[in-house]
Amino acid sequence: MSQSISITNKEILQQVKLSSKIPDIIEGIVNRKIIENAAVEFGIQAETEELQKTADTLRLVNQLNSAADTWKWLEKQGLSLDEFEKIVQNTVISAKLANHLFGNKVEQYFYENQLEFTSAVIYEVIVDDEDLALELYYAIKEEEMSFYDVARQYIQDKELRRKGGYLGIVHRKDLKPEISPAVFASKAPQLLKPIITSKGAHLIFVEEIIQQELDNQLRFKILSDLYTAWLKQQVQQVEVVHNFNLAVQEG
Repeated sequence: MSQSISITNKEILQQVKLSSKIPDIIEGIVNRKIIENAAVEFGIQAETEELQKTADTLRLVNQLNSAADTWKWLEKQGLSLDEFEKIVQNTVISAKLANHLFGNKVEQYFYENQLEFTSAVIYEVIVDDEDLALELYYAIKEEEMSFYDVARQYIQDKELRRKGGYLGIVHRKDLKPEISPAVFASKAPQLLKPIITSKGAHLIFVEEIIQQELDNQLRFKILSDLYTAWLKQQVQQVEVVHNFNLAVQEG
């Protein structure tokens, strides 16, 4: 037997509070206000064509292929058409603000931090004994064993063993400080001499060093990272005052 449940605005606010979502919501509000204030300061506005293009993209992302789909989605989200248009406007303004602040700084940031964008394709086997690691190193160098043979014999993790110790594409930040310099100074393809860390003796085969190019995808990532860092800095300088408890009580 189906039943009808009535939900009030007060109950929605209470659920937000009980779900521990208040900090996230407050942060979102603060971010939006900072962006809106900055947009006014720099004279940034959303043009009609930009709004239409962004609205089309949002509908595509949410698989809203018809007007009926759109109205159904708005109802589910508790949004009016005006509020949807506000989302579109905020999206456009935020993107334009990011480009205004950091669009001409992406290339400089990339070249100043190019080493951080370099990556490597590596395989790794870790053993407990340094002497064993050296023995295996020379066995591989002298072609008495392959790296794959060593991986199959000494790696405990089943999935990693099946992949022959393949760790994939890694960046400097992904590696221990004792390992990173040796990997990125190597002349790939190269087997490195065992490196000792707290985890044991690392046998590492560097298959390839990848020099990252500043393509559109990386350009967008750098722009987003710079913008996010700026926004966090702005938030830290703001004193947030709210009366959420009062709002819940009053419904």
